[in-house]
Amino acid sequence: MKITVINGTEKHGVTYKLKELFLERFKSVAEITEFYLPKDCPEFCLGCTACFTNGERTCKDYSYIERIEKSLLQADLIVMTSPAYVMHATGGMKALLDHLAYRWMPHRPAPQMFGKRAVIITQCLGAGAKSTAKDIRHSLSWWGVSKIGVFCGALMSDIAWDKLSDKKHKKLTRKINKLARKFLKINYNKPAHTKLITKIKFALCRMIQKKVRKSGVESFDVKYWEQNGWLGKNRPWKKPKV
Repeated sequence: MKITVINGTEKHGVTYKLKELFLERFKSVAEITEFYLPKDCPEFCLGCTACFTNGERTCKDYSYIERIEKSLLQADLIVMTSPAYVMHATGGMKALLDHLAYRWMPHRPAPQMFGKRAVIITQCLGAGAKSTAKDIRHSLSWWGVSKIGVFCGALMSDIAWDKLSDKKHKKLTRKINKLARKFLKINYNKPAHTKLITKIKFALCRMIQKKVRKSGVESFDVKYWEQNGWLGKNRPWKKPKV
């Protein structure tokens, strides 16, 4: 089993501790690869649209993105973590998600993503954890991932963690361990079920691609959909028809 972890910060604070608690049960059975932002993807997306019009390899930051994306596509389980910064994901996490916009369904989604599972771990003292998780979940769902587990904590600093009462610490540990047990029981030899809402999103994007093809516009995205047979009867959550 392979797990790819994207850490939204290099700081080893509360979010890091929660992630370590989650991964503890997997360490004896999984190969775990971790990336830390912004170190492993230090550049912001410039919005040049080169990845859309000419392919992701033309992105100025592709050397960073290629390594991370390869690991994501090979993973059986994706774990994405981020504390809440002003009620949203960290700048490093947002920068990575922006870079991977070409993998959204309206463009060139990776077929492998439709069978993957993912876990989001986030925390904040207040209401920001849920909106932070939503930032990450939004991209995951538009990549095609249907099975997404979410952990939202309510802590903010190392001091808060260290001063937790035994009762609160046990409650927090119990909650993250419950999520870990749930994902540990999964048979990763079988792809995750693709939900109806994901199929509906794909159908809408397919309509757009067919419309663009009909207009005669040269599109890198349309060629990709044609190559995968998605404008015909093939679907990314099914075995391609020969």
